Amino acid sequence: MSRAFVLAALAAIVLPTVQLASAGEISGSYLETRTCQVYTGPCFANAETALAGHDALMAWKIDEGKRGNVDLAGLSVVVVVRGDDTLGHQGLNDPKELRSAIIVDERATGEQRTALVEFAKDHAGRAGKDVVRIDAAPISMSLDTADLRGTLQAGELVKLTTRKARPNDCICTNEVAFYPPLAKVDRFAAGVSIEAEYKGKGLGTRWSTPNSRSAYMGEFVYE
Repeated sequence: MSRAFVLAALAAIVLPTVQLASAGEISGSYLETRTCQVYTGPCFANAETALAGHDALMAWKIDEGKRGNVDLAGLSVVVVVRGDDTLGHQGLNDPKELRSAIIVDERATGEQRTALVEFAKDHAGRAGKDVVRIDAAPISMSLDTADLRGTLQAGELVKLTTRKARPNDCICTNEVAFYPPLAKVDRFAAGVSIEAEYKGKGLGTRWSTPNSRSAYMGEFVYE
């Protein structure tokens, strides 16, 4: 693959404007990071298989929408995942064993917290089946879809800052969004986690993967 083609591809990574949610829909932004590279080539991915990528986090910020009669607009929820194998091409279905912890927005009422947990379990796939811990924390999350910059802070438990991939992030020039996002998203782009860390309890692990090509940034609309 030529260097010129790689530069053109990187310049084209832009998220289109998401449509506003209609009645019965929930929409917002999504951030993800893993402990393996997702914007990468086969040689790097194969070197990490079974050795890295056992951990991940998924975060949703809800801009509009209700679950049942509970308004969730402006609230966020985070799911942190720990598997016994790399979360690879089959995502959450790759590990034989999988556990997760959920962090709900501290600002939510009791009714909203219940709805956020149900939302997370529904949209985190298999990670929603074996939840070992639920915490509440002040969550701040944002995604600039024009510049592809994302930030997430969930108390002292989670910190994530993302940016779009740049030409100097390409090493083998075969880089692509190698693994699909773990959650269903309508529009997404792979990028770099400037800082990414989890320091919570319940999963038997804490991790930090700064300056890693391990991020997804996207938007969702769920019915």
